[in-house]
Amino acid sequence: MNFTISSLDLEAFESLPPHTRRCVFWEVDPSFTNAASTASDDDPSPLRGSASSSETPAGPASLSNFESEFDKEAWISSVLLEWGTCGQIAIDSSTGVVVGAALYAPPGRVPRSRSFPTSPVSADAVLLTSVRTEPGFEEAGDLLIDAVVTDLIRRGVRAVEAFGFVRHGGSRYGSSRHGSSRDALEREYDSPAAYLGDEESSDDRKSSDTTDFGDLSTWSEEAVVEIAREILDGPGQDLCGQCMIDAGLLKDSAFDVVASHVRFPRFRLELDEGLGWKVGVESALEKLVVMAAIDLVGRERLTVPAGSRSGARTTPRGHAETSRDRDREK
Repeated sequence: MNFTISSLDLEAFESLPPHTRRCVFWEVDPSFTNAASTASDDDPSPLRGSASSSETPAGPASLSNFESEFDKEAWISSVLLEWGTCGQIAIDSSTGVVVGAALYAPPGRVPRSRSFPTSPVSADAVLLTSVRTEPGFEEAGDLLIDAVVTDLIRRGVRAVEAFGFVRHGGSRYGSSRHGSSRDALEREYDSPAAYLGDEESSDDRKSSDTTDFGDLSTWSEEAVVEIAREILDGPGQDLCGQCMIDAGLLKDSAFDVVASHVRFPRFRLELDEGLGWKVGVESALEKLVVMAAIDLVGRERLTVPAGSRSGARTTPRGHAETSRDRDREK
């Protein structure tokens, strides 16, 4: 499967996948979305351009509260104007359809970045907010991250950071490498409300072999505190798991954990090492060119006959015959 990776611009905005084009989980202040959620009974479309309806219940389990195509386009436009490229897109070469996107920006332009338990993002880093691919095109995720890193190195950025998402039912850093479907996200409890839901969700948890906590009476106090933090210590009341990057993907992409957390570790990839490598190679090439030039000049000097410098000829005694000696012979 072949992909074409290119920088995101406003002309390509309309071709983005629906969720990537509409979700403003990262781009809108969490206090605004939370306030919109509480007011959704009176206004079923809390955000401008929202696709939610009065039949869709508001609250942590609903992703509709983050949908605003108008705000997403405005955010991308402002970042492009004031900072530069803020996204990379993957295009299926056979169909020309955009099947994935990676978004990034300075942390000051990402309101949600201040809401995580592992915040804040380092001042010298750019925040990689999301790497999302359509089902069946997961392999484009690695190419998108490579394109982001290449762009940031070219622009002289020192490091890139990202908040990883450890999904339940997987390994320490998450079993799913890329975004999953909405049903899968609900099964993996992306929202704290899923843990505190009604009787039906409780039955679902009992039937899951990945969330069987056993007899809680045997748990130590420290273990109870730890699982409580895992459940409740999240970035605000709502969470869009589709816009979070799996911790496993970041780990596989050479990111290092700089702030540990059971669900939202913060990762960092140093880019100055790449810049140093590039400068080192260029310096080594320059030295090779200089050494080759010096060697060439030395070889040319060795091939010039000694007698040709003054036009003198050698006598039988081995001495150079001068013009005065030739006059004497006459």
